[in-house]
Amino acid sequence: MLGDNPGHFRTVWPGSVRVAADARYAARPTKMEGLRIAQLWDFLFRGDEIFEMLEDPLRERLPGAEFVSWRTFGSTHGGDEAEVLAALPARLRQAGVDLVLSGIGCCGSCTPAVLRASLACEKAGFPTISLICEGFLGQASVNAEGLGLPGLALARIPGHVDVMSTDELRRAVSETTADAIVTAVSTVEPAPARATTVEYEPREIVFEGDLDAVLGHYERQGWSDGLPIIPPTIERVEAFLQHTGRKADEVVGVMVSDNRAATVWSVAVNGVMAGCRPEHMPALIAIAEAMCDPAFGIERNSSSGAETLIMLNGPAIGELGFNFEQGVLRDGFRANTSVGRFFRLYFRNVAGFLPHQRDKATFGNTWRVVMAENEDVLAEIGWPSIAEEAGYGKDDSVVTIARYSGGDVLPNVSGSRPQEIAVVLAGAIRKMITWQVRYTLGFGDGMLRPLLLLTPIIARSIAAGGWSKSDLKRCLFEHCRIPADDFEKHLVFGDETRKAIWNIADYVRMGKTPASFLETEDPQRLVPIVHDPEDFMIAVTGDPLRTNCYVFAPTGILGYPTSRKMEPGQPATGTE
Repeated sequence: MLGDNPGHFRTVWPGSVRVAADARYAARPTKMEGLRIAQLWDFLFRGDEIFEMLEDPLRERLPGAEFVSWRTFGSTHGGDEAEVLAALPARLRQAGVDLVLSGIGCCGSCTPAVLRASLACEKAGFPTISLICEGFLGQASVNAEGLGLPGLALARIPGHVDVMSTDELRRAVSETTADAIVTAVSTVEPAPARATTVEYEPREIVFEGDLDAVLGHYERQGWSDGLPIIPPTIERVEAFLQHTGRKADEVVGVMVSDNRAATVWSVAVNGVMAGCRPEHMPALIAIAEAMCDPAFGIERNSSSGAETLIMLNGPAIGELGFNFEQGVLRDGFRANTSVGRFFRLYFRNVAGFLPHQRDKATFGNTWRVVMAENEDVLAEIGWPSIAEEAGYGKDDSVVTIARYSGGDVLPNVSGSRPQEIAVVLAGAIRKMITWQVRYTLGFGDGMLRPLLLLTPIIARSIAAGGWSKSDLKRCLFEHCRIPADDFEKHLVFGDETRKAIWNIADYVRMGKTPASFLETEDPQRLVPIVHDPEDFMIAVTGDPLRTNCYVFAPTGILGYPTSRKMEPGQPATGTE
């Protein structure tokens, strides 16, 4: 072990400093009468009904109140969220708004989205009240603190709206929620901030003791994932820093979920704890950079119980000893296992996703080990890797992260011709992708990226028939189709009334969805599950002589595939 006192450890904090937020509260209304109230909606959880149900009760409590419909502003949670939020200040000013009701927070990703919309309004000078289902009030409070507005006004919606009858929902919002809104309107000053975490300096010793004491302390603080960790001593952290040319205090990005800086130092600390080797440091930094990329959308990673898969390409696979043959996706190989675990620890300690707080997965998944491609086979058959398709070179070492709600093995795939094999693969993908099509249309606007893992023998068989990877993708596109009516039921959570908001015909007419989705008006016509053949992701990995394949179901904008090139491992220029 490192250190002068065997059995005794002096350890550091795995968290990171919160970045100063560009946030401010808007002045609250000075009157209770004649308010012009805007309705902002994330297009989820019966918001159209809830806003309508609130209007009469609020007119009774707030005389002369007028309402600007959610239809004026667009969805505050989806593929075009950034554009909608950027346009909000001008639209609110044009509408002459005094107060904004932002909703509906009733899931792990929509609740932060509701608060982000409220933040945009507050910064623009429009006071807000966020409508949150009671099961997500705790998450809302934690997220509000991370956004820099810990006193953001929240109005409780009792229970969960999806299991209420219309009458039950009307009673709940016209009484409880309406009263909470009125109370929030009359509260001139926001609630004071509450301290929920203790902050430390990077090199500050936060605990001293033997191994059992360290493990117990880190578990009690919520800094571990329930498994034993390697104690993060300064000596061990500095050993990791010797494998990067970056300084310890360099910020590689900001985790907007909790508004914390992703520093090289914090990457090293969590890498130590996860059991990584120091030479893994370039991969860990690249993973942290990808986590901070707005395209990945880490702030949306708190719903559906999905987990992120790390994909690896390039020379680093061999140099760092990553498994890419038999047993892929299984623990037991230190590089694959520990680097995969690093994501989970960094997700907790810097991104701030703690269970029962910001992490609202109902049914969680265990963190995933790293999936490395078999690049020798790719070179042999002339297929591009995942990284090359993302625009990187053959000699680049690249990590790609993407979030998946689940996966399933397709055993004993057979066929003597590419077409025969491809039809079997398409059937497996079609069965795996169900509710996720809402990332194809409406909620994600073409951001569904199903992932298919092929073993080398299957990839070779398809290539031997003269097919490129693009040929396989085109075949999958033609055969991965479902009835339009089933597609729309997944879009609207099975509630036919939602078809007025999300439906194929309107999205095609708006130019947001390809015409291939509306070749006829027949509700039983077959429509694609993705916009374009290239939306399928295909990797070659696993047991070279097994005919099994694997399908992953992605979560679209809740963890969109994002790649980063690894820097070469090199001595550090400094650790301060």
